[in-house]
Amino acid sequence: MGTNMMNSNNIDQNHDGSEEQQLKQQQRSEIYTYEAPWHIYAMNWSVRRDKKYRLAIASLLEKYPNRVEIVQLDDSNGEIRSDPNLSFEHPYPPTKTIFIPDKECQKPDLLATSGDFLRIWRINSDDDTGDVNEDENSTNHRGGSVELKCLLNGNKNSEFCGPLTSFDWNEAEPKRIGTSSIDTTCTIWDIERETVDTQLIAHDKEVYDIAWGGVGVFASVSADGSVRVFDLRDKEHSTIIYESSEPDTPLVRLGWNKQDPRYMATIIMDSAKVVVLDIRFPTLPVVELQRHQASVNAIAWAPHSSCHICTAGDDSQALIWDLSSMGQPVEGGLDPILAYTAGAEIEQLQWSSSQPDWVAIAYSTKLQILRV
Repeated sequence: MGTNMMNSNNIDQNHDGSEEQQLKQQQRSEIYTYEAPWHIYAMNWSVRRDKKYRLAIASLLEKYPNRVEIVQLDDSNGEIRSDPNLSFEHPYPPTKTIFIPDKECQKPDLLATSGDFLRIWRINSDDDTGDVNEDENSTNHRGGSVELKCLLNGNKNSEFCGPLTSFDWNEAEPKRIGTSSIDTTCTIWDIERETVDTQLIAHDKEVYDIAWGGVGVFASVSADGSVRVFDLRDKEHSTIIYESSEPDTPLVRLGWNKQDPRYMATIIMDSAKVVVLDIRFPTLPVVELQRHQASVNAIAWAPHSSCHICTAGDDSQALIWDLSSMGQPVEGGLDPILAYTAGAEIEQLQWSSSQPDWVAIAYSTKLQILRV
């Protein structure tokens, strides 16, 4: 454990030769660290095949102007660097940031952020434009810029909308983004037309997170303590999959298993346990993960395996679990197969979908990427 990830088995086996080569070079370091100039909260990996080891990170500052940076690991020297051309100001701290789910690089390079509104930013990197920015103050200065493509407000009656707590970008249909708000609604956007597809009152209280489970199916969690599943073909109804055992205890995060959509995981506010649900058997958790010593803040399902999940929390631990024995009760409860101890409470965690043996965590002013 300690400063390195306790590794009982490498989860992902299927690399092609060139990746194999890269990974041999990587062996010398399993952890890379980037120190930001501010406290990091929102953070996410790019999924594009041509932008490996690229992440967006955002500040958590108690003032109006905040910042978003795009950083990249240079695997020749092991340094994570910020590109100053791709750093931009953001109103208020972003609650979440996600790159467009476009592995094949067919679409413009977009980044979405949530906060007071949903914003879509276009990243113009130097290799898109072919321009070299000849700045007299720097040598070999390369171009690149970020522009605000659109600002989306879900409130028809006002120029302000309820702050957005989270959002999720639909991988199966990337023109769709779903947002969750403290005003009890979830809004599904068509970002190509920049219009609201659907807006529905999803819960009785603030909605804290939203996750897609397919093209037209999403789920949300709320301060009302419930996990609800919605099908866009039948917008009048939702299915309550789970309600927290203590009445009115908020559920704050939701992760939907991408490989096996029967399973999802949720976090109870200020709780050290993670609840894993099977949507075929509502109300009863299929397993509860109870090895954290303090509140859990983040969950991420493995993008390439239906039975691995990573959890992280205020005990400074990131734990990876193998849930393949999910159906059978395990004496004394399940233990994680991997553990990593960070330098402070881990607030954010993301598993790379384009490079499934890398996980990123954020704590205090540090971003770390860890090979698992």
